[in-house]
Amino acid sequence: MSDTVDHAVLSIDVELFDQTPAYRSASGTTDQQGIGLNGLEWFRETLRDRDANTTCFVVSALADRYPDHVEQLADAGFEIASHTHSHELLSDLDADRRREELASSRDRLESLTGQSVTGFRAPAFDITDDHFDLLADTGYGYDSSIIASRAIPGWYGGEYELEAPALATAVDPDAPAGLAELPASVMPGLRLPLTGTWLRFFGPRYTAVGMRLLARQGIVPVLYVHPWELVGLPAVAGVPERVYYHTGEWMREAVSYVLDQPFDFVTARSAIESSRTDWPPATHRTDGQQEG
Repeated sequence: MSDTVDHAVLSIDVELFDQTPAYRSASGTTDQQGIGLNGLEWFRETLRDRDANTTCFVVSALADRYPDHVEQLADAGFEIASHTHSHELLSDLDADRRREELASSRDRLESLTGQSVTGFRAPAFDITDDHFDLLADTGYGYDSSIIASRAIPGWYGGEYELEAPALATAVDPDAPAGLAELPASVMPGLRLPLTGTWLRFFGPRYTAVGMRLLARQGIVPVLYVHPWELVGLPAVAGVPERVYYHTGEWMREAVSYVLDQPFDFVTARSAIESSRTDWPPATHRTDGQQEG
């Protein structure tokens, strides 16, 4: 069995409440600012207290609004990756706008933190047919926008089967050479996500069981949470009730429970690198370009 089974990734998609699709499409608004920043601070301190690491997929617009908070994540030793610039759904944008979202977010985050930004996660796991080409063209080394979930009406799922880190060609045979994919994890058999809303729906024991089952298969669990889930949210007309369910203190206790599981919590980039030795050897594309 691979020595990576004791590793897990508990990443954080660094977006605020007002950047979520649920808020932007709501009929109401709130005058509160920075909803989620306190949750981000709590997450950073909680990881520090447990000597755990993580990857922060950051919406780079926050680097303009709250640069100190993004810098603190980098200063804590966390990997900084991109979650686009504006957190708009990529499929809602034309190709030029998608390219700009990827390129500008990477440039802005690298400029602010001094880190090399090589990872990317799409908002709501929403990608388009040119996704991997755009990632390679804009300088990324890996993607984490795939989830092998069953189809969930009104959400996502049903498109992919990949559950373990691999070359992106495992998702799209025409993906550029060397680009890696780190799928977010689902519960084996049930094939529902282990974290995000599903952690709040089903509870931390559900997530912990899924992590252990994946580890037995030699698969590194890849989990994700949002900082706005870790704080009390204001009531906003038109935001679905599910968004409010078990946020705030309940979610903090759930995340703490997950972090107390017997795993070494590492960065997404580390999980990919430690998995590469298990990947198949490079093959060759019909156009002569080597893969891998």
